[in-house]
Amino acid sequence: MGVSAVIIEDKIGLKKNSLFGTEVEQTQDTIENFSEKIRRGKLAQVTDDFMIIARVESLILDKGLDDALERAKSYIKAGADGIMIHSRDKSPDEILEFCDNYNEFDIRKPLVVVPSSFSSIYEKELADRGVNIIIYANQLLRSAYPAMLETAKSILQNQRSSNSDNRMMPIKEILELIPGGK
Repeated sequence: MGVSAVIIEDKIGLKKNSLFGTEVEQTQDTIENFSEKIRRGKLAQVTDDFMIIARVESLILDKGLDDALERAKSYIKAGADGIMIHSRDKSPDEILEFCDNYNEFDIRKPLVVVPSSFSSIYEKELADRGVNIIIYANQLLRSAYPAMLETAKSILQNQRSSNSDNRMMPIKEILELIPGGK
């Protein structure tokens, strides 16, 4: 089907954006239960070309570095093919501390980081600390929305769209993005 990996987070209940942190009720699964989910997922796997990456939410939920590290070890032992760690701190310090400790694991799997909150860090800094995959999860959407808002305002104010043409991709180019659109 073309899917190479899935990232599953260790929270349970209704999905809330992790960056809300403790502002909204979020419940983290037990280590044992989430590890069992990983084991069952690995048993159901039909190809070796598919990864199950465990997303550790301990730092998001203010449960601390020790909890995050304990979970990462348990999830790897359960069969996780990678670990994703996330933080809502503006500083990358707790992520870097996690990385340093993670690199000491006897069994280490690929490490994934999503620097939405701590966006000032360079990819090289993360790579130098052992991060294998960096996901920019929402930056494109967050930059597209203001552009769409400006175009919508212009159309409303000018009662036509041509005033925004210089900010838009030509129709021919957008159609070429669609297979068979030429």
